[in-house]
Amino acid sequence: MAIAPDALSTLAPGDTDAQETQEWLEALRGVVEREGAERAYYLIDRLIDEAREDGIDIPYSANTAYINTIPVAQQPNYPGDADLELRIHAYIRWNAMAMVVRANKHSNVGGHIASFASAAALYDVGFSHFWHVASADHGGDLIFFQGHSVPGVYARAFLLGRLSEDQLDHFRREVDGRGIASYPHPWLMPDFWQFPTVSMGLGPLQAIYQARFMKYLHSRGFIDAGEGRNGRKVWAFLGDGETDEVESLGAIGMAAREKLDNLIFVINCNLQRLDGPVRGNGKIIQDLEGEFRGAGWNVIKLIWGTHWDALFARDKKGLLKKRMLELVDGDYQTFKAKNGAYVRERFFNTPELRALVADWTDDDIWQLNRGGHDLFKIFAAYDAAVNHRGKPTVILAKTIKGYGMGQAGEAMNISHQQKKMDAEAIRRFRDRFDLPVSDEQIEHVPYLRFAEDSPEAKYLHARRQALGGYLPQRRRSAAPLEIPPLSAFDGLLKASGEGREISTTMAVVRIFNILLKDRQIGRRVVPIVPDESRTFGMEGMFRQVGIWSQEGQKYLPQDHDQLMFYKESKDGQILQEGINEAGAMADWIAAATAYSVHGEAMIPFYICYSMFGPQRTFDLYWASGDQRARGFLIGGTAGRTTLNGEGLQHQDGHSPVLTGLIPNCISYDPSFAYEVAVIIHDGLRRMFVEQEDVFYYLTAMNENYEHPEMPAGAEADILKGMYLFRKGLAADGKKAAPRVQLLGSGTIFREVIAAAALLKQDWGVDADLWGCPGLAQLARDGNEAQRWNLLHPLEKPRRSHVELCLDDTRGPVIAATDHVRLFAEQIRPFIHRRYVTLGTDGFGRSDTRERLRHFFEVDRHWVTIAALKALADEGCIEHSVVAEAITRYGIDVDKPNPLSV
Repeated sequence: MAIAPDALSTLAPGDTDAQETQEWLEALRGVVEREGAERAYYLIDRLIDEAREDGIDIPYSANTAYINTIPVAQQPNYPGDADLELRIHAYIRWNAMAMVVRANKHSNVGGHIASFASAAALYDVGFSHFWHVASADHGGDLIFFQGHSVPGVYARAFLLGRLSEDQLDHFRREVDGRGIASYPHPWLMPDFWQFPTVSMGLGPLQAIYQARFMKYLHSRGFIDAGEGRNGRKVWAFLGDGETDEVESLGAIGMAAREKLDNLIFVINCNLQRLDGPVRGNGKIIQDLEGEFRGAGWNVIKLIWGTHWDALFARDKKGLLKKRMLELVDGDYQTFKAKNGAYVRERFFNTPELRALVADWTDDDIWQLNRGGHDLFKIFAAYDAAVNHRGKPTVILAKTIKGYGMGQAGEAMNISHQQKKMDAEAIRRFRDRFDLPVSDEQIEHVPYLRFAEDSPEAKYLHARRQALGGYLPQRRRSAAPLEIPPLSAFDGLLKASGEGREISTTMAVVRIFNILLKDRQIGRRVVPIVPDESRTFGMEGMFRQVGIWSQEGQKYLPQDHDQLMFYKESKDGQILQEGINEAGAMADWIAAATAYSVHGEAMIPFYICYSMFGPQRTFDLYWASGDQRARGFLIGGTAGRTTLNGEGLQHQDGHSPVLTGLIPNCISYDPSFAYEVAVIIHDGLRRMFVEQEDVFYYLTAMNENYEHPEMPAGAEADILKGMYLFRKGLAADGKKAAPRVQLLGSGTIFREVIAAAALLKQDWGVDADLWGCPGLAQLARDGNEAQRWNLLHPLEKPRRSHVELCLDDTRGPVIAATDHVRLFAEQIRPFIHRRYVTLGTDGFGRSDTRERLRHFFEVDRHWVTIAALKALADEGCIEHSVVAEAITRYGIDVDKPNPLSV
């Protein structure tokens, strides 16, 4: 085909043969017209592969044009009554706004209007046409709502009669029990919210692992997750600004690798963070497209609404696409904060572009909408997402922050913080959405409801009934489990035997194995571990129950000829997450909430280095508490000095302090195997028989030593947190020898026991020994007793467990642990005598256990000196005895404080 001379004179850079280029392009257009886009895609893909095989360097690009992924011709018919839905949506928008405005008229409790205003249509289409609730016909979809958008969820629930006007009026005012939560909080609204999501990034991360755990339960036969369009889906809503959080995108590669086609992300790209543009100088949708497509996701861009379709049809030269791509998000934000005339001048800025809208008024231009506000475009995107197989899907929906707020905040940098709207702004809001509110009512911002027999009310209920019922909603329980008796752990309740040394970590793993073999609950046990199974002695489980993998094991493992070879299996039980504590913790949450999410009680045990558990992922621990998780968290190699040789970043001296802060976390620091057995057995009872909404954190140490038999009758006191391990014998020939009370937990309790021997042998001091695996529980018990006494001054005072234990004893009390002093300091208010605490305050470091314990001043010699000093201060012995002990044990009095070096 001949090329005009003027065309040849304007060759594109790098184009040495314009005629040949034109022929190739026409051939491509011919394939698209006659055989369709899929055939064209296949041919292009083959050409690229062939070129690369021939050594031609073709860089990969994950980006496409700044237009909708789904063309008009491929949009399905909308199945609902769009006019009726728009009317309903207008009421929801109004009520959401009214709730926040009313809440802030007489208080400063806050609330957000702009986020839901931008995402309202995204939620409405899901509620009306896609999201199933658990029913006889469907296992239910999982919806992770964006935290700042909950006013809209409440507004819809109000229209459905699920919430009252009084509850809406007490939005964010929950103390008296009448209000509703500021954000999704299952702890505060246990029948309503399923997932806590307002902590930025945690919703997306947990959604990924919930989708994966759904696959796990399906492949192991616990649930039927279904397939394809009718399969159960996990939907996660997040903001474009939220994607800057590391947790938001940190696991998207895993989601693609695991082929989680039951997972759909909807990212509300309103282009704004809390303070300003997300990518003022760039394009967040293009950025996210590249990240997600590069990670292996199916990407659906939902950018332009229906009103743009006519312009795209007019544009035969691709000028609109070019202009859309060259503008940055800062421009797009400004456009929607202005007016149609401004858009005409700044967007349609060339003669060719202006010609496209020459017959349009400024109002027509202003009506050009974004895809995230268009029901038809949203439905098309959602429909494509639920039908896609083999990959997770992300929908990048372009919206306007504060949509409908006008000059009160629409597309303005201030919109996120807007809690109030003046009468004029509310009047414009009313007019924009054509709502039945008179001028006289504007000041009161009334809630709107449809009459029960109205078409709108009937439609609202009918759409939800067609999808199984109302959302959000949450189960509180599952069928209770039949757990084994404590006697099943007899081997751990007895002494390990002379010369037989084990660690508490090994005791935990033995309990794993006992439970895995139990006929009643064995298959419900979910061992979870980052890439440290061998560290914790769990490699025997590889062959026993296998590591779960959707694809099984396609390779011959290197150690296949060994007894404990590495085994992946489609029905494996272990979840091994690689070097990924956040992912493993999200896995644990999915398993620990399966009773509520899936109606199936699972028993998760997550074990990791304690320093990399609570410290690294503590926000997820709090989310666990909020979500009413049930399961066991095991902080392995816990304590500042138990992990010798590793150094500062590996040595934990504070995890029991952190976990003790979470109200429904039951935290223990056991020393011996029998303590571990008693605690885990009681946890099984409380969580899976009684169905209490608690979870357990246990420290476990990797130090081997002989374990004694459980003292007779100690079980109940172990659970309370403090029990008499051994009564000190009276010193020979002395009726009233000095006596002390020695308390300890974890591995340092063994140093405390050794100190008791030194006190008697070297100084004639008797010592009663108390095991204190539950210092956090003792503090709670004591605080509860004090509170009761405060409120009941005329009643007989209650006494804490610590007080009852020490009632008939004498002498000062000394406590030592492998954690910071604050851990043992928790019980000081309940010890009404001299109390001395020893702990491992300071940075960790590498050395032998013996030297570390001397360095941190918690070994047997320091415990002995602390006891002697307390006795001397009380006048029971001379202070010279303390000085003599310091000399005898070689203590350097000029030794630096470990907290300072």
